[in-house]
Amino acid sequence: MPFELSDNIKNMIAGASAGFITSIVTCPLDVVKTILQNQGKHEGGSVYRGTLGTLSRIWVEEGVRGLYRGLGPTIYGYLPTWSIYFSVYNNLKGVLGKRAGASADNAMVHVVSAMGAGATSSIMTSPLWVIKTRFMTQSKSTSYRYKNTLDAFTVILREEGVRGFYKGLTPSLLGVFHVAVQFPLYERLKRILNSSDNQSFGTNAILVASSSSKMVASVITYPHEVIRTRLQNQTMRPFKYGSIAQTIQMIYKEEGWTAFYKGMPTNLIRTVPASALTIFTYEMVLMSLNSAT
Repeated sequence: MPFELSDNIKNMIAGASAGFITSIVTCPLDVVKTILQNQGKHEGGSVYRGTLGTLSRIWVEEGVRGLYRGLGPTIYGYLPTWSIYFSVYNNLKGVLGKRAGASADNAMVHVVSAMGAGATSSIMTSPLWVIKTRFMTQSKSTSYRYKNTLDAFTVILREEGVRGFYKGLTPSLLGVFHVAVQFPLYERLKRILNSSDNQSFGTNAILVASSSSKMVASVITYPHEVIRTRLQNQTMRPFKYGSIAQTIQMIYKEEGWTAFYKGMPTNLIRTVPASALTIFTYEMVLMSLNSAT
């Protein structure tokens, strides 16, 4: 009799596999997006301009290693994030569906499950995302350069305390509305695309549904990412940005409303295929695990 894995373990393995592959493939664009988001009011010196311009500048100044700044904490972050996310999401769908007397495919069940899973993964992995942001925005001119993930953890803990690992957590939690848009839309599109037959959905349906849902969610909720990046990247006191409201006011006053969409073209180039790859890998690994046990 073959060894059988529980549904929770299967979801965690599939989610971790999806996060690992996606983080490696999309890291250069993630670096570009984060740099552009963090670039505030220009006060002299050279600036990063656009996706291609930023990629070219990093390549010239730092080579291929510069395009993979923060890959370590990104992988460390994505592995638990997607493992936690998919596991919590699927569990909540089942539990909430039973308690509400509704189907697990109910739209409201999807919304609440996505938000609960997003909030849980954000809280549990926040330290890794703060470290990732610091790595991706540090350059040769940075006063202190983190050597590796452990060094970054040690320095932040020593100089900023535990609170330093949770900078930007509030906008991250507001970002759960992103998954509240994305996953219910993904589930709905997946059903529509496969309504013509009763067979398992094909790869094309997964790719179209995941890409489309991610694009819509990204455009709607993007400003919270800029706010989160600015808050996470503050290391020198006095901090320029304080509360979310004060950060919004400061960015708007100095840079205008378009600043809240800095890096969004790069983000769409990155997140749409990233989401498709993440969900596609998750579904394929999960299918393989189900068929093997």
